[in-house]
Amino acid sequence: MSNFSLGIDIGGTFTDIVLLGVDGELYSKKLLSTPADYSVAIEEGVADLMRTAGVSGSQIVELAHGTTIATNAIIERRGAAVALITTCGFRDVLELGRFRSPRLYDLKFRKPEPLVERRLRFEVTERCDAKGNILQPMSETELEAIAAAIEHEKVEAIAVCFINAHINPANEEAAVRYLAARLPRVAVSASSQLVPQIGEYERTSTTVVNAYLRPVVEHYVTSLTRRLARLKIDAPLMIMQSNGGVLPGPLVATMPIFIIESGPAAGALGAQRLGSHLDLGDLIVFDMGGTTAKACIVQANELILAPDTEVGGSASLGARMIKGAGFIVQVPTIDIAEVGAGGGSIAAIDAAGGILVGPRSAGAEPGPICYDRGGEQATVTDANLLLGYLNPNALVGGDLKLNYAKAEAAVAALADRLQLSTIDTAYGIHLIANANMMRALQAVTSERGRDPAHFSLLAIGGNGGVHAANLAESLHVERIIVPPVAGLFSALGMLFADVEHQFITSFFRRLDATSPADVNGAVDGLVRQAVELLVSEGYKTDEAREVFLFADVKYVGQTSPLSIRFPQFPVTDAMISDLLERYGELHQQTYGYRSDREPVQFVSLKVVGRGIPSASRVPRCVSRAHESSVKAGIRRAYFGPEHGWLETRLLARTALSAVPVLGPLIIEEYDTTTVVRPGWSARLDAWNNVLIEIIEESRS
Repeated sequence: MSNFSLGIDIGGTFTDIVLLGVDGELYSKKLLSTPADYSVAIEEGVADLMRTAGVSGSQIVELAHGTTIATNAIIERRGAAVALITTCGFRDVLELGRFRSPRLYDLKFRKPEPLVERRLRFEVTERCDAKGNILQPMSETELEAIAAAIEHEKVEAIAVCFINAHINPANEEAAVRYLAARLPRVAVSASSQLVPQIGEYERTSTTVVNAYLRPVVEHYVTSLTRRLARLKIDAPLMIMQSNGGVLPGPLVATMPIFIIESGPAAGALGAQRLGSHLDLGDLIVFDMGGTTAKACIVQANELILAPDTEVGGSASLGARMIKGAGFIVQVPTIDIAEVGAGGGSIAAIDAAGGILVGPRSAGAEPGPICYDRGGEQATVTDANLLLGYLNPNALVGGDLKLNYAKAEAAVAALADRLQLSTIDTAYGIHLIANANMMRALQAVTSERGRDPAHFSLLAIGGNGGVHAANLAESLHVERIIVPPVAGLFSALGMLFADVEHQFITSFFRRLDATSPADVNGAVDGLVRQAVELLVSEGYKTDEAREVFLFADVKYVGQTSPLSIRFPQFPVTDAMISDLLERYGELHQQTYGYRSDREPVQFVSLKVVGRGIPSASRVPRCVSRAHESSVKAGIRRAYFGPEHGWLETRLLARTALSAVPVLGPLIIEEYDTTTVVRPGWSARLDAWNNVLIEIIEESRS
């Protein structure tokens, strides 16, 4: 009896599910998400897939899950009623924050309202100085009055964040113990347990976000675990973290800040593992789904981690350098740029009479007009249907029937207002969606000092293959890689992830005044803690686990640090000297300059403990089981005014070989469609990736 791994990814429009056998045989299911309760679609989809594959719950030995529930709860303001308890004088730190605006000259911009109402922010007269000395112990009398008020207000979660608790957490820990005993049904989040780092606003914001999400995520994890148990699946639920590792569901439920970018991280991690496994070189990972498009880079087989992220801001900004629109969360996160441009992005006419695409999306309900589920506004998917890129009859193997006439009528209505033809309008929607997505691609390449022409573009997501060639031409990228089950690649990629645990400690001192003994002493306890936790999870030998040490470093006087990994632990003098040089190089690459005269200081140290599986998580090859064959044929498709309408071959991935096939060509699959433009060719490699390469004569 074969064993299988189950990967589940929830997106704004679709829920993707894959079953992967040890030999690379893969079964997949794509169905519309159920926003009212995302676990409903998961139970229905998994049950249907198990029946199709003839797999029992006992055969599923691994289960990885990526979810947008944390992000959605903040965007939609569906989190818990939260109270904040902080040091006297710091009640308004959430509103003071940092003086940043994502749009410098937008006088109408307003920061989002804090997640905690001011009346639910309470002060206590405790105090710890900058060296960790307790100047004023916490008063239980004050806490009792606060607890009574919290009880009266029916608060569901509490965030505790005291000044300088990152240096000495004694007062904060005492408050948590008291509150846990006094209000046992109220979840308590403490800053010293989550992010013991300098930065009063960032630490408070992170703790409040955790408290706001905790009851929501706890309920979701409990509900999903119950539904999986009904399917007799005993494999532990592992959830993708923002940094590309996975954590057990019960642990995530208490620390949801670690899964803010859970869904996007899965695709990025899968791309990194695949690229390393096949030596694909440096990659731009482009993930276009139904609601958003994401981009990140893999360079020298490594993902780039940012020390923090923002949630709840505008998804149309597209660059991590533009901050101030959301709530800061101070946890390591794969550096992913995101824009509100997906297949469901709504097309409209702006005040100037031009086409506007996104960031509003039709989502899963009602979806694009062609889905015939009540949508009334034209979307990118409707435009792509009219251009001939998508099968005019159905998607996802025929499960989703399309209404071509309704899509055509909606785009024609926009065309009448623009005084353009229907096809020119549809192509305009396609190109403007591309322009929006270029912001994300440039945010992780040229804005980071990288030339995109030196990368390959790895396209994933249900719509990635439709837009990839056009984007590659704009970026002067000469190779596109479309992996197997590209439309469900995030669900597949998370099965390549390892178990990871992160531990953080404040370490605020200048680098030139720091010895290796200082660094090693600061993290020695965290390293032991990481090893003990991995051993308890079954990684008992030295060969079965890895421990990494990262330092967040910045120039003295700067606000934002950069994360740099030490090559090994314990740290030596040579490593600290090398860290200084590597920081200068990374600063030059990221911001365009370096200063060898400015002193450098540590901000924090981070220990990552990783469990190493006994065999590679990336199979030798992946092939979809019982793939429905796509009939070879011809369909007219429009490739812009330079090419016009062309008779375009239709092929299945299985019809390709190592011999290149010249475009124009459309490759249709269950979960995605790949458009090969004129001037490009497509072939298969040994792992069943589609390699799309520019033809020599087409180079400019």
